[in-house]
Parts: sequence; structure tokens; C-alpha cells
Amino acid sequence: MSKVKITDEFWKAEQELVRTEVIPYQWDALNDNVKDAAPSYCMRNFRIAGEVNKKRKEAGYKEIKYPIPRDKWEFLPGNSENDTFHGFVFQDTDVYKWLEAVGYSLMNHPDPELEATADRAIDIIEAAQLDNGYLDTLYAINDKDLIFTDLRDKHELYCFGHLCEGAIAYYRATGKRKILDVTIRFADFIYSWFVEGGIKGYPGHEIAEMALAKLYKETGNKKYLELARYFVDHRGEQPYYFDVERAVPLGERNKEQLGEVVFYDREEKTLRYHYNQAHLPVRKQKEAVGHAVRGVYLYSGMADIAAMSGDESLKKACEELFDNIADKKLYITGGIGSSQAGEAFTAAYDLPNDMAYNESCAAIGLIFFAYRMLNMDANVKYADVMERALYNCVLAGMAKDGKSFFYVNPLEVNPKRIHGDERMGFVKPVRQKWFGCACCPPNIARLISSLGDYIISEDKDTVYTHLLIASDIDLGDEKGSLHINAELTRDGRVEFDVKHRKDFKLAVRIPYWGRSFKVIRNGNPVEKNELDIKAGYMYFDISSDEKIVIDYEIKPVIVGCSPLVQENTGKAAVMRGPFVYCLEEVDNGENLHLLKLSDNPELTYENGVITANGMRVNTQTDSDMEGGRDTENGGDGLYRDNLYNEYKPETYKPVKLTFVPYYSWANRGENEMTVYVRV
Repeated sequence: MSKVKITDEFWKAEQELVRTEVIPYQWDALNDNVKDAAPSYCMRNFRIAGEVNKKRKEAGYKEIKYPIPRDKWEFLPGNSENDTFHGFVFQDTDVYKWLEAVGYSLMNHPDPELEATADRAIDIIEAAQLDNGYLDTLYAINDKDLIFTDLRDKHELYCFGHLCEGAIAYYRATGKRKILDVTIRFADFIYSWFVEGGIKGYPGHEIAEMALAKLYKETGNKKYLELARYFVDHRGEQPYYFDVERAVPLGERNKEQLGEVVFYDREEKTLRYHYNQAHLPVRKQKEAVGHAVRGVYLYSGMADIAAMSGDESLKKACEELFDNIADKKLYITGGIGSSQAGEAFTAAYDLPNDMAYNESCAAIGLIFFAYRMLNMDANVKYADVMERALYNCVLAGMAKDGKSFFYVNPLEVNPKRIHGDERMGFVKPVRQKWFGCACCPPNIARLISSLGDYIISEDKDTVYTHLLIASDIDLGDEKGSLHINAELTRDGRVEFDVKHRKDFKLAVRIPYWGRSFKVIRNGNPVEKNELDIKAGYMYFDISSDEKIVIDYEIKPVIVGCSPLVQENTGKAAVMRGPFVYCLEEVDNGENLHLLKLSDNPELTYENGVITANGMRVNTQTDSDMEGGRDTENGGDGLYRDNLYNEYKPETYKPVKLTFVPYYSWANRGENEMTVYVRV
């Protein structure tokens, strides 16, 4: 990423927003200093853990233990002692993701004051680490003798994964090793506990797998890749480890007992293991199931291991899982995980709009997965999904001012329904200042700050351009440099200026929205039949300085989905380039479900807004009728505003429909929104 400088007006503004507004705001939130926002408790926990650690080293200190009940995910002042752990069991990760965003931001824009704040945070984190290398504030504060006794639910390895990702980003940005050394000590402890200790467990919430692969790349220490593979290989084996760990009473637990426990088969069989993707060995998994964030984090780790070790069976499993998501479980916005129950994938083509969960973190995890697949196989299908999630679901998760966020990203919202039906309580019609479970805000910040990682990739002979984002790229002495000039909010013209040092191939993606295009190379038009196209990428041999211009036809289009998606029968969406558009009440009036695109919509685009010819269903109320009765048809005595009436064809009045980018909705107050409109 240090070789990529983003110059794109749209994305540069987003990165600057993260740097100047989001990162400082989130630091305040982590320290419980945002008025009227849910408390984080994150840095509070680290400070208390550091104090407890300090006391442990004092002569005569007597350890005080507090309960850590199974099946308890959140510890609050009302149900916990004052000086014990507070918040969700994974609360530590919020500062780790914040630190990762800081690291990437510092690569883009050095900031001594921000770096000093991060250094202070790192000192607080380091003070909470136990002498043996273990680091998790829940157990460091409440009872360190119960570490790794509830892998299914207590998220210690998930916290480690985010620590690892944050530490590597910060080390790469600053060269400072303190937080990286903290991570290495913890990784070494985990290796000794599981691999050397023979405990065949694995994370309940995945991410450690891909984090360990990254730590291996950073340090060259093969045992971290071995540990990642260990977790992946044992997932889904029988006896199911999550049963094994619960078969031994907490007070009697040690590594020897976990190795010897006798397992008995339960009648529930595998169903309840889908949530953690532990229902089958990973190489036998062909359908994305369970908690969507956990799923794509696992699949990302599997892809890393497959790429680094040449494991074809693991790669094949990743390909099948990706295709299952992209072909049957993906929203047009790039959202995944349609159900609030378990934040989970459901059946194929089950894509409700108003009840869509689509957690922001899940879309981010899908980007991780897609990019790793791209690094193994330069196929446009992976880049298309990555771009779809980035420009729509991920961007929608953050307000334009960077100070409020969506956890859930539906495709249809009616505030009256939300406020009147507690089943809809998980859907928010406006973004929230913060969340008790605040995984999404710092996740969005770290992804946008690290965007340079996703624009290109390269191997020995080829540079692949995946995202059409304006940037200056140093390809090193082996190849030269590349300048990409583009602004997809404006038009589909993308220019590639290459300064040549040594010969290489340049691979340029043909996006799903730009299948119609023209190529001009060094001022000369190139016919399509003259192009070298493989798996949706155009390949150009670069042997001198070059200027390649590609004009992708970018215009507003009406997009339908599979007829197997019941929710969208008779409906379509509007897109322009990678952007999905939506209707909002503030532009189109209430009852958006009564709107319809006309047979001749004539979509036009100007200043980010798409307008179209449409129709609104005529409705009639008592005030519109003579004596309160419908007299249009000879006074049949039927009230037209009754809940039920004899069916009559709808009549319409013409209206202009105004569509705005989906990512921008809910920035003008609480109002209705819908992506799909009747056709």
C-alpha cells in the first residue's frame, strides 16, 4: 500500500474524512467521551487490566476472581462488579481496529499528533498483557485461570486476530515494534497452547486464520502459518470441539482433560454448528452458512493458506463457497447475511429488502475474501463482487460527516413500520452515533484507509488493476510506474499512463457495468478482436512508455434480478457504473411502494442524481368522494379507501422519480427509502 497514492477525488475525500473526523471521533468513543452515545468500555477495560497486572507483581497480592458465565456475551454495570470487565466479550477488538485504521492513515498522511495518541494507546495495551504473553482483558481482569475454556463464545482468538491486523498495519506505517512484539508474544503463547499442547480447538469467531497468515508474511516465521492451518484443518472434525470443551466442568479444566474427554453423539447432529461454520470439515463445505461475518473471515483465511501453501483442495472449497455467495446469496448492494437471527446466511435466493440484515462488517469481510481469491486467480467475478460491496454496502455504513454509522443495511425502510413493530427494531432509519457492539465503525475506517491495497496486485510478470480508482503507483525498478486517471462519479473514461523500466504485462479489468467500451492505445483505436482478453481482464504487453485510454460506457441502467428472488417479483433497481441508486421520501413523497417506473422511463443523470419518468398509483380518500362514497361507477357504495374492495385495475398519475446513490441515503433526516421499484 505504501506504493499506492490515491488521487481520486471521491475516494481521497473519503480517506480524508476518516483521517480528520472518523479516527478522532472513534478515539473519543473508545474512551466513552461521546455524549449520548452507547459507552464502549474498551479503553477502560485495558486500563483496569493494566492495574491488575501491576498488582500481581506486588508481594503478597491475592488474586481476586470474578465469574465468567458461559453463554454470557455482555457484561454491564448492572450485572457486573464495578472494577470488573464491562462490555461485550470482544470489546478489545475495537481499539485494535482503530489502531489498524490509524496505521493505514499514517501511511497515507503522516500525522505526529495522531501517532503520539496511538503510542499512548499501545502503552496501555502492553500493560494489560500477562507475563506468559496472553492478552484479553475479560480474562486478565476477571479470572486468568479460565483462559481458552470457552472458544465457541468468548472470542479470545478473534480479539487476537484483530490485534495482529492492527499491529502489522501500525508497524508498517511507523517502524515501531512495540505492538508487533506484543502480538508475537501472544501468538507464541497460542501456538504453545494448541499446537504444542495438542488441543484440537479453533476459534468460535474466525479471523485469527487470516491474521496469522499475515503475521507469517510479515515475520517469515512458518509456525504462524502452521497455526493458521491447524485451526482450519481441525474445524468441523468430530468429536466437535465445542462439545468437548463444554463436557468438562470449568473448575476442573486443564489441557490434559480436554485431550481425554469422551464425546457422545447428540441428536442435534450438525445443525447448531452451522452458526460457526463448524458443521463440516472446511474442504467439504460447499454452501455459505451461519454467521456471515464469521463465514467470510474464515473463507479469507482459507484462501490465504491455500495461496501460501499451494493447497488445491482448500482453493477448490473457496471457489465453491464464493460462487455460492455470489450466485445465490448476494444483494445488489454487495450486502450478505440476510437474516437478523444469527446475523446469518439463509436459503438460496432468500433476499428480503426491509428485513435485510447485511451487516457492514460482512460486506467488508466479503471484500477481504474476494481480494484473496483475485490474488490466486485474476477472474473478473471476484473484482466485480469486491467493487459492488465497496461502493454500496460499505460506504452506506458511514454518514457523510463520519460521525454516525449503520450496523444493518436494508434495501427498503419505512420508519412507521420500524417504530410500530418491535420485530423491526434491528433496522435503524438513521445512523447511530455508536454501538455497544461497535465492530462496524472501526472496520469501515480501517478498510477505507487501506483502500490502496485493493486497487492493484502484481506477480512477477503482470500488474493487475482491479479497482478503477485514480492513483499514482510506484511499480519499482522491476517495472516502472503507473498513473491511473479516473472519476467514476463523472464518467467512464479511465486513463493508464505507464512509465516503463522493464517489460511487463498490464491487465485491466472489464467491469460488469462496462462491458461496452472503446480502447485507444497511444492515440490509436484498438478493435476488440485485437485485444487479449482472459477471464474479464484485458492484457497489454508493456515494452515502452504507454498511454492506454479505455472509455467504458457508463450510463443509468435498469437492473433486474433472478425471478427466484420472491421479494423482487415485478421490480427492478437503478444503477450507474458501480453505484446502486435508491428512492427517498424526501425527494419522492411518502408511500414509495406506490411508485412505478413508466414504460418509457428516459433515465437521465446530472450531478450525482438520476431522474426518470414514473407513475404513482392513484389513491382516493373520503374527502375525494361525493358523500364519502365512490360514485365513479354508478354509486356502487364501495369506499375506495376501505382495507378490502372488489379488485379494479390500478390507475396512475405521471410523476418524476428522483434516485440518489444508495450509499448517501439517510443523510437528510428520517424518511422512507427503497432500492427496488415496480416496473
